[in-house]
Amino acid sequence: MTSETRVASVEELETGFQRELGTNRWAAAETAYALAVRHRDNGDWDQSREWVRQCLRLLEGFPSDSEDQVATKRLSVGGVQLPTYLHDGVVRDRFGDIA
Repeated sequence: MTSETRVASVEELETGFQRELGTNRWAAAETAYALAVRHRDNGDWDQSREWVRQCLRLLEGFPSDSEDQVATKRLSVGGVQLPTYLHDGVVRDRFGDIA
């Protein structure tokens, strides 16, 4: 994936997501979240909604019984700040109606 502090393009994030999907599904969920934020911030609601769905689908495959299980592994992805904890409740809270 791109540097945690450098602002990556949407294309770079999508490329990273594809790579992570095959090697690290948790990282892919974090990147999907970052893509949802990036598209939302750009006003592209349809794409944001699609990345929210992708993030939620990936998160379904992980346990969420403790904070350790839902704690993000990175502070940011491609310049997008990640929440401290990543689970469906956080995603739905951050994206509201588009989630």
